Amino acid sequence: MPRILHFSDLHLGVENYGRLDVETGLSTRLMDFLRALDFVVNYALEQAVDLVLFTGDAFKNRDPTPTHQREFARRIRRLREAGIPVFLLVGNHDLPAAVNRAHSMEIYDTLGLEQIHVAHRPGRYDVPTNGGLVRIFAVPWATRSRLLARDDVHRLSNEELVARLQDAVATLIQNFAREAEEGETPAVLAAHLTVEGAAPGAERNVLLGHDIVVPRSVVAQPGFDYVALGHIHKHQALHETPPVVYAGSIERIDFGEAKEPKGFVVADVKRGGTTWKFVETPARPLVHIELDVRGADDPLAAVKAEVERHQVEGAIVKLTVRCTLEQVGHLRDPDLRKLLEEAEYIAAIQRRVDRPHRLRLGDLGSVAGLSPRELLRRYLEQKQVEPARAEVLLRYADEIWSERAEAET
Repeated sequence: MPRILHFSDLHLGVENYGRLDVETGLSTRLMDFLRALDFVVNYALEQAVDLVLFTGDAFKNRDPTPTHQREFARRIRRLREAGIPVFLLVGNHDLPAAVNRAHSMEIYDTLGLEQIHVAHRPGRYDVPTNGGLVRIFAVPWATRSRLLARDDVHRLSNEELVARLQDAVATLIQNFAREAEEGETPAVLAAHLTVEGAAPGAERNVLLGHDIVVPRSVVAQPGFDYVALGHIHKHQALHETPPVVYAGSIERIDFGEAKEPKGFVVADVKRGGTTWKFVETPARPLVHIELDVRGADDPLAAVKAEVERHQVEGAIVKLTVRCTLEQVGHLRDPDLRKLLEEAEYIAAIQRRVDRPHRLRLGDLGSVAGLSPRELLRRYLEQKQVEPARAEVLLRYADEIWSERAEAET
């Protein structure tokens, strides 16, 4: 039976929380994503999988840099040279913004490389592998131009258009399912979309365009032996037989994914009896340390004790400290950074300062007798602007009022 490695949503080009690596000239975050991708490729080579199936979104955006394209191509080449077929499904981040422009993976189709299959249109693909033939029914990211007649939709609202697209995708998959029931060839549905009931991850922050949502019953059809999904970054299985699985992304994008395991799926695809497992990648830890030191006699010592409770070495760390106004002077940036010096990267140091209640402008009854400077001062207090910054703003305001007074005399 064919063994398939299913991974998804690489998003090369996400470089937040990174810095320039002086040895390679690359972002340290790009290196994190490439390390995870290398883990996927090495696993495929060492375990001699029969097919690598990628379900979309190779890059962060539609116009990847030549460097990002080069690094992705290097890994695809390793698989091809080892004789492992690769199936690349086009996701929403892979598609161009304008019609007739090339998508980010079209170069592999253009070169006509053997064993590299690119699906940018819905269709059936019969892929020979060392474990036998695999029949893949591909549903790349849905676009209006490919699924709907133009004269049908030019007057539809955006909501009506999305609904029409969803109906078209559902009908397409149901037709594929009927076709998949024929014969003894293992059938795989590969789709880049949202299935109703799936738990979203942090991909909500990087989505392009509108989600196409289909009911779970549409994809969980008995004709399919495995349903490989992309688009949602959180790994999850939505159905048992057939397995309906989001592989999830292989590296964390932001702190919204801090607690999610990252990895890929290995499936032994058999007609009517597929088994699968999830394999974790060495994703970079993201650690958010939050604490309240308002009752502490020594706030810095309290932060130190809390930091020691977390594994910060090699992690991307964000520190959030709730404190009083009087404690701020004991929580200086250099001292806090010293506590986090083993971290790979400090994403943020935040102090949430509790300030004594101040009267709002509306509490004063009448503000007619207040000077402009007093009004501004009280406004800044209401907005909880840091005292030092407030003084700077007031000083600039004084200069403006002084210049205006001189101009009027």
